[in-house]
Amino acid sequence: MTFDLSSFVPAPEEHFFLPNSVVENLERIAALSQRHPVNVLVAGKQGCGKSTLVKQFAARNRRPLATFQIGILSEPGQLFGEHRLKDGETYYQQFLFPQAIQTPGCVIHLEEINRPEHPKALNMLFSVLAEDRKVWLDELGLIRVADGVVFMATLNEGEEFVGTELLDAALRDRFYVTALDYLPADVETKVLHYKTGIPEAEALTIVNVANKLRGNSKDPMVVSTRHTLMIAEMVAVGASIEDAFIYSLQAGKDLLESILLSLHVQLGKKDAHTETGYQIY
Repeated sequence: MTFDLSSFVPAPEEHFFLPNSVVENLERIAALSQRHPVNVLVAGKQGCGKSTLVKQFAARNRRPLATFQIGILSEPGQLFGEHRLKDGETYYQQFLFPQAIQTPGCVIHLEEINRPEHPKALNMLFSVLAEDRKVWLDELGLIRVADGVVFMATLNEGEEFVGTELLDAALRDRFYVTALDYLPADVETKVLHYKTGIPEAEALTIVNVANKLRGNSKDPMVVSTRHTLMIAEMVAVGASIEDAFIYSLQAGKDLLESILLSLHVQLGKKDAHTETGYQIY
């Protein structure tokens, strides 16, 4: 089976912000890939924009994007294909991965690379990520990584991610690393305002409450930008900020009331932290 990868070029995401330094480095990665294939590891908290960064990189550079869920792998070679049975006959079904890595300029997204069902399932990746960029399979023969291919692996890091394996040091050593974190308050406020259309004052209140939950010394809560966008979308269709948090995060009403009270329910009158080191990517 073959795929038309020219149709895999994604549309760009609107209002996606990244630190200036990350944008500059992605431009270097694009330039470096003109010389040889490149590996990039994007690490950070859940919901902070890792997958969107990969998609945006492909969109901005007009490259096809092929995404592979590493979390479902249980054995070596499973990315390439598998043996199947039809009418009593066994045959080998090739998957998208071999074609994608042989497509010049393709962006290969290895999602949740540190969460395979079995660590040995990643063994076949060593060869295509190494300097020689080739691998032999009895069923397919010699497969060489095409010119300009960029492998972009994403992973969630942190104690809260149960089942997450530490990435093998030998594998991690093959990547340039980009780290993402929560957006600064003023940037996250703009994102919520631009993407959902709610007033900036309400967007800022959502961000302030989220930051209080994130920074709770007794029981910090992971509130990703994905979460704050969900909350803003609820507010955009008429929910109160308190209700939007309760139904989006299962956060306790008493805790939210305490946070809103401590912010004096300012609905945006509190000044946001000013951060100039971000731009739309």
